[in-house]
Amino acid sequence: MNQRPSKSPTVTPAPARERLWSFNLSRWFALVALASIAFLSAVLGVLLNNFVTDRMLLQEASLTHEFAQSLVQMENPLRAYFDNPVHPPAEQIGQSLRQISNMPDVLRTNVYDRHQRVIWSSDQRLIGHTFGPNDELDEALRGRLVVHPDAHDEPEHGKDEHQTLPRSDQMFVEIYAPVTDDSGKRVLGVIEFYKSPRALQSLLAQLRLYITVGAILSGGVLFLALFGLVRRADLTMREQRRQLVDNETLAAIGEMSSVVAHGIRNPLAAIRSSAELLQDSDSKQARSAAVDIVEQSDRLGAWLRELLSYTRELHGEPTPVPLQPLVQHCLEEFGRQMQASNVAGHTDLPSDLPTVRGDAMLLGQVLRSVLANAIEAMSAGGQIIVRGVSLASSGQVMLSVEDSGPGMTDAELVRAGRPFFTTKPHGLGVGLALARRVMERFGGRLEIEGSRGRGTIVRLYLPTA
Repeated sequence: MNQRPSKSPTVTPAPARERLWSFNLSRWFALVALASIAFLSAVLGVLLNNFVTDRMLLQEASLTHEFAQSLVQMENPLRAYFDNPVHPPAEQIGQSLRQISNMPDVLRTNVYDRHQRVIWSSDQRLIGHTFGPNDELDEALRGRLVVHPDAHDEPEHGKDEHQTLPRSDQMFVEIYAPVTDDSGKRVLGVIEFYKSPRALQSLLAQLRLYITVGAILSGGVLFLALFGLVRRADLTMREQRRQLVDNETLAAIGEMSSVVAHGIRNPLAAIRSSAELLQDSDSKQARSAAVDIVEQSDRLGAWLRELLSYTRELHGEPTPVPLQPLVQHCLEEFGRQMQASNVAGHTDLPSDLPTVRGDAMLLGQVLRSVLANAIEAMSAGGQIIVRGVSLASSGQVMLSVEDSGPGMTDAELVRAGRPFFTTKPHGLGVGLALARRVMERFGGRLEIEGSRGRGTIVRLYLPTA
């Protein structure tokens, strides 16, 4: 409830140990995975785009090559023209060559003999010239089909060869189609095509868009799937680490509590015995004080016994616990203290509130710890309301303790319930930590809500019996 940091010099606070776990797995995974997946998606996208582009261009070049080769094979004069070119060519040969140059999307056609000389061209200025060095033409003369995109950007073929090409923002390809004799073994020459395949360009643009979008979506899905798994694992490890730290702390508390409880028992018994002697006194005031001493001694003795069992592991099966008599009994125990602090206690428990699964003694200690914090937080008076709600959908009962005290800041709410964190001047910060441990033993949980100046609400969620 309303707690203040402990000043005990002998205990190392949990936050000091938590700094050893400052590595944020989710954050680092998000950065590394996002960078890695983005890089791999980009690389795979580029490789796939290049592969598809090369295959589509090669298919386009193959169709052009097959057309040119079939035309040469059907025209005997055209085959002879490669061995004995005459300028201007005969009408039949010229018509065949013009038919080749008039193929769809062809910008220019050059015909080379085996000596790399232009023997015919749709651009008459190039006839009779030799351009070199030209590695693509050399490969084509060895019988290999060569396709080269954006040829006008490659100056090594010769400036004069490309300077008369029409300039366009669209891609064009340069195709070197070897022409062979009927046997297919002897290369007669090479026909060079400059093509601007508009339909192919549109198709390639769509494929590039699909590849890019696919790479982005695939990378995004992969990142989200992996990040979700790592995030869940990170949260699980953090929760397990918190429980481990709390359990180590509470184990030390258990050992310390056993020693302290055994040390208090004997003096407490002596105090009670002395108070019993005072009850036989003639003074009415002394007898009244003795009664109070006996009652408080019995109360402390019961709490000590509960504390010893409170810090041990739970053995045996949980039993059904009715909440109404338990809440009423705990409020009655704090009756004198609430009256002295001018604190009014109220309950709002339905008559049909289900029983819960747990241990009456330990659940009572949890409720006493919460009530004690609420009463101590209201030094100037106030009220406490204990409410009960059945959560049939989740199979739980929610028991809330609301006080009208000063409340807690956001920073205090985050740390409330951790071992050794307290806002009370002389507190140890173990009450809510032990209460949370008991709730977790029975499959429930403890939640704290509030704000500065508006009181605090502690909710206990318990499974129904």
